[in-house]
Amino acid sequence: MPIETLTYAALGARLKISPLAARSLAKRRRLPRSLSDSGKALVSIDLADLRHTPRRPGSRQAGDGALQAEKILALQVEIARLEATAAGHRADFERERERADRLTTELLQATAEATAAKEAAARLEGSLRTGDRSGGSTDGHGQATSRLGHLLADLVEADRRACK
Repeated sequence: MPIETLTYAALGARLKISPLAARSLAKRRRLPRSLSDSGKALVSIDLADLRHTPRRPGSRQAGDGALQAEKILALQVEIARLEATAAGHRADFERERERADRLTTELLQATAEATAAKEAAARLEGSLRTGDRSGGSTDGHGQATSRLGHLLADLVEADRRACK
């Protein structure tokens, strides 16, 4: 049979399908299309090569409805499973975040204590050097000895706080 140029409505009438179904068929088969002078789409087709058998209108919807309902149910089950997994991951995340916050607080406290201990050690070292230069205390109750005792007490106290 020769190639014919038909509108979607004419193609649908020949194949006993709707114009919308004819348009979909032309797109699927990638049939050559052009525009008529009136602005309607024309499809070039050889009807002998087409071999199209239309479906019954009710058969497609009945079978598809049950299949779609089954797919929807399966997807809902999958969504519920994924939501449960996400909730578990969220709980793990929150637990780890609290743990990181506690560790950060402990680290800041340890840093502050270490800084205080370094400052106390530097003061003690400075007083020892000052005491060495001045020749130390001449008597057992001198000012340098008293200052050294206070610095040692501060150092011991900072060390005890760091160990807690």
